[in-house]
Amino acid sequence: MMNNLALSLPAEYWQSLKVSKQDIDFLLNYLFETETPQTTKELAAVLVEERIRAEREAFLKKRTGKGKIYRPKERYRRGDTLVFPALEWQRGQVVDRRPGVNPEIGEFEVLTVAMEDGQERLFAAQLENHPLNDHLETEPDDEITPQSVLQEHGATIEQILEAALQANEELVRIAGRWFPRALLVDVNLGQLNLAEAVLDMAGGEPLPTTALMKDIELPDGVNPKLTEFSLNYALQEDERFDEVGPAGQVLWCLRRLEPEGVRQIPNHLRYDPIPHDRSLLTEDMLLLEAQLDDELSQPEKRFLRDDLDEVTVSLIYPHWRAGTLPVSERLRHFFPTAYESPRVRFTLVDGKTGKKMPGWVVRKERYVYGLRKWYEENNLIPGSLVRVRHGETPGEVIVEALTRRTTREWMRTVIVGADGGLVFALLKQNLASEIDERMAIVVPDPEALDRLWEEKKHAKRSFKNLVIALMREHAKLTPQGHVHAQELYAAVNLVRRCPPAPLFSLLASETDFVHLGDLYFRLAETNAEDEA
Repeated sequence: MMNNLALSLPAEYWQSLKVSKQDIDFLLNYLFETETPQTTKELAAVLVEERIRAEREAFLKKRTGKGKIYRPKERYRRGDTLVFPALEWQRGQVVDRRPGVNPEIGEFEVLTVAMEDGQERLFAAQLENHPLNDHLETEPDDEITPQSVLQEHGATIEQILEAALQANEELVRIAGRWFPRALLVDVNLGQLNLAEAVLDMAGGEPLPTTALMKDIELPDGVNPKLTEFSLNYALQEDERFDEVGPAGQVLWCLRRLEPEGVRQIPNHLRYDPIPHDRSLLTEDMLLLEAQLDDELSQPEKRFLRDDLDEVTVSLIYPHWRAGTLPVSERLRHFFPTAYESPRVRFTLVDGKTGKKMPGWVVRKERYVYGLRKWYEENNLIPGSLVRVRHGETPGEVIVEALTRRTTREWMRTVIVGADGGLVFALLKQNLASEIDERMAIVVPDPEALDRLWEEKKHAKRSFKNLVIALMREHAKLTPQGHVHAQELYAAVNLVRRCPPAPLFSLLASETDFVHLGDLYFRLAETNAEDEA
């Protein structure tokens, strides 16, 4: 059969695929016929199958030229030019034909064919039962299938196709699915107002499109998937609505009912980029950067594993205060994502009590919102440890506070002076959670720190001077006056959002800081004298 013709296309064919207008028209017709919205991945599979079919047809036309493909069951005449796939596509011309003689086979003809190499060969014709009637000789090693292409080049093809689909005005996309604009069912303002009322009644709880359709009168006799897609598109184009479902699921919420920390990034998480040179970071610094789980970092992949069943993260002050978790490189695999939605609603589950809490992934800024009350209930502090792991059902993520019996311990404590300066002291504090000792800082008066953030008091001073000031304060807490880079990272984030790399780069590049080994530093003698 024609579909079994061998075809070999080089990897470059797919890696540098050019999506033509003919390809887009073919996909548009496919969508018109199926009346079912499709993902880029699904359309890529359709396109690959069509490309292989077209290339195979062109391949066959090129190989056969003006000749006919020889099949034993066909009837041929003198003068016919035949092509023989089983003989490496050699050609030949029928120069004679006579009845065949074989009682076991029945009636058939014997063709004498003058081959292009000068030889004459005999072939059977009008022979109904023969393997070559249903199968053409192929070269199995070179055979190509849509499945093999998608397995090897699927991600690249999807990326190329996605860009082409986005550039076409005849197509619209919602929740990762494409459909022709011309087929959309009209959804009017009154129907959208009804959708708003339904979501208002839900009190901020996201609802699927099917739930909204129950209360909105939409045209009858239309493909339900088309109606649902049309409503989704109308909601997407109306700024009152926000699609917040994870990949593969469409959920709608009213923007005005979303928490403020979801609609806009909390003040404590706002980062004003600090110029720095990453090439100055040592191996120890790069490893620590990966372990700190800062969402603003892009640690090297050699320090990361993406097959972890759970990750334990130590809270820095900005996340503790905002009630958030970082979506760091190590943590991002635990949280749901989406095709397009900038905000994704999901469920957080307390690993000890099973209590469920609404959670939000704010994808662009890479944080999870919805944990402030939970932090308070578990008496967590900056530096407390929180374990994250996959939930038992899709759309759920388990968070577990590593709590313990409350004890009184000497803890690093920050006090805000009348002038806005920070004073660090070792004071007896109640401690009810497991901590990272280098990250733990008790903050008795968060409101006083909040005022510093609002005034941007410490963000206005040079980053170097801020680090020197914090290092001086920390040096007072130990007889040696040594401070670990991780302690400084936690301290800087009390008053200014800062990922590890700018701090580490500063420590490595400035003579004001003397490295003592194992990422411990002290101030140079000049700064130590200034302290005195």
